[in-house]
Amino acid sequence: MARTAERIVTPRRAELVAAATRLFSVRGYHGTSMKHLADSLGMLKGSLYAHIGSKEELLYDVVAEGAERFLTRAHAAATLDGTASERLQAFLVGHIETAIEHLDAATVFLNEWRYLSDDLRADVQTKRDAYEGLIRGIVTDGISSGEFRADADVAMTARLVLSAGNWVYAWYRPEGSLSSTEIGHRYTEMIVRGLKNDSIKNPADAGYTEVAQ
Repeated sequence: MARTAERIVTPRRAELVAAATRLFSVRGYHGTSMKHLADSLGMLKGSLYAHIGSKEELLYDVVAEGAERFLTRAHAAATLDGTASERLQAFLVGHIETAIEHLDAATVFLNEWRYLSDDLRADVQTKRDAYEGLIRGIVTDGISSGEFRADADVAMTARLVLSAGNWVYAWYRPEGSLSSTEIGHRYTEMIVRGLKNDSIKNPADAGYTEVAQ
């Protein structure tokens, strides 16, 4: 199967990817048939194959696009000219904002990617590893600068940040009292408090911004 970058993305294919994103999010990958996809666009099932080779192509497109969205925000956060705490905050806020702004796509990216065949799943895993690597880099910088505790576990911290950010899609409600940005700030506050060097007495010295209660 050709990678997304090697295929021509036509307006109709883009519509198919959008429809697949919605349906995979609600019904799951295995619970969505080609007929479901065709019906959602008012097409005949056979007509889909003029634009895609398989349902898996659509899943890969949704997941790969989601990975690129997260990576774009993560690279921007990781390269900020600021403290490790500020970059960690930008990373987590960006992660949560991206997940909420593209809720269906994030749901598919986080839950359905494992159903890809081995080579495509490996391709996505490479992107996920790169994403986690950016978090690890931020935490490592914080330890090296003395901003974070010397005994902080880099791998566990990275997984904690990912776990916190990833689970938001499951419980977030637009009508709730906190925006996605505020949630990111509050999560960062709690994580940085656990990471900060004991010699830092003032939370403002850690570089993150607290959200008013």
